[in-house]
Amino acid sequence: MNLIVIIAATLVAGIGSVWLAALLLRVGVRNGSGGVNSQHLLSLAAGALLATAFMHLLPEAFESRIEPALLFGVLLFGLVFFFLLDKAELWHHGHEHHHGDPVPGPVGHAAGSHDHDHGHGDHGHAHSHAPRMGGGWAVLTGDSVHCFGDGILIASAFIADIRLGLVAAVAVLAHEVPHHIGDLVVLRQSSANQRAALVKVSLAGTMTMLGGIVGWWLVDQLHGWLPYFLVLASSSFVYVALADLIPQLQKRLPARQTAAQIVWLVVGIALVSLVSRLAHGEHGHGDHGHDEGHGEHGHVHKD
Repeated sequence: MNLIVIIAATLVAGIGSVWLAALLLRVGVRNGSGGVNSQHLLSLAAGALLATAFMHLLPEAFESRIEPALLFGVLLFGLVFFFLLDKAELWHHGHEHHHGDPVPGPVGHAAGSHDHDHGHGDHGHAHSHAPRMGGGWAVLTGDSVHCFGDGILIASAFIADIRLGLVAAVAVLAHEVPHHIGDLVVLRQSSANQRAALVKVSLAGTMTMLGGIVGWWLVDQLHGWLPYFLVLASSSFVYVALADLIPQLQKRLPARQTAAQIVWLVVGIALVSLVSRLAHGEHGHGDHGHDEGHGEHGHVHKD
C-alpha cells in the first residue's frame, strides 16, 4: 500500500509542479504589479520547506532512541555535504533571479532578464535565460537528477509516517514550481515549440517517481537507518530554504512588499501545518493505520 501512495505522491509532486509552473507562466509571473509575483512563490516555498524540516521531519527522527548529538552531527554533515556539492555544481537547483529591465515576451517570469543559478544541495544546472547550444539538455539532465533525489526524500518520509510523506510531498511541490518556471523559460527560449518544452520538463519530473520507488526499496532494506534518512532530508530542505530561496528575498523593498513576503512565508508554513492536520485526522500519530514498533532506531512501520 505504501508503494502505491509513494508513486501517486511523487507523480503529483514531480509532474504536477511542472504543469502548475506552466499554468503560472500562462497567467503571467511577474515581479511588479499584475500576474503572479515570483517573490511570493519563493516565500511560500521557503516557508513550506522550513516548516517541513523543523516541525515534522526532525521531530520524527528525534523520537528514535538514537543519541541526539549524533543526529545533529548528521544534520551538520548534510548541510556541509550539500554545500560542497552545490559548489561543485553537481546539483544546480537554485532560484537566484537577477531581474533587470523588462524585455518583451509572453513569459511572465522572464519579464526581466535574469540569471538562473540552480543549486539545490546535490543537483546542478547553472544557466542564464538566453538560448545557448546544449543548454536545454543541461537543464533537463540537472532537473532529472534533482527530481530523482526529491523522490528518495519523499519515500523516506512516507515510510516513517504517511502524514510526514504528504507534508514532504507538498513541500517539494511548493519549491519545485519556481524551479520549473525557470526550466520552462530556458527551454522555450532555446526552442520555438513550447509544447515540446512542457513535455520534456514533464518527463524529467517523472524521475521523482523513479526516485520514490528506489527510495522505498532502499529504506525498506535499511529500515534501521530511517532516522538518518529523515535528518538528511531535513538538511536538504533547510539548505535550499536558507542558502537558495531566502537570500533572494533579502532585498531592500517598500514596507508593503516586505509585509507581503512575510505573509507568504507564513502561508507556506500554514499550508504544511494544514496538510499535516488533515492527514493526522486519518492517520493519527498514535494510530497511523499500520502496525508500528519502537526499536533501537525509533519507529518501525509495516504496511
